[in-house]
Amino acid sequence: MYAVVETGGKQVKVEPGQVILVEKLPGDAGSEIRFERTLLLVDETGAAHVGQPYLEDVVVVGHVVAQERGKKILVFKYKPKVNYRRRQGHRQDLTRVQVDRIDRAEAAPAAVAEG
Repeated sequence: MYAVVETGGKQVKVEPGQVILVEKLPGDAGSEIRFERTLLLVDETGAAHVGQPYLEDVVVVGHVVAQERGKKILVFKYKPKVNYRRRQGHRQDLTRVQVDRIDRAEAAPAAVAEG
């Protein structure tokens, strides 16, 4: 079973027990994180459930392993012939999350209209 969730403007494929690295989320190490924006779920039978745009009854639950910072990248601006050079570094704040489970609420049976 796996799911595709949206977080930080990106789509991430997650499975129970997997550790993922996403853009910074609020919470300290050990706190629970819930990903409500689930785009796709493939269950144990291999059947795919696709949201339009999200699946309302699927929530991915995990916990924060660590808050950390990513690798430094250098941004360099340069304009020829005018002696213009600017160098700047950036490190993105990241959260390491371990996925505990994928919860799926069973849909309530549809009401039968009598008439």
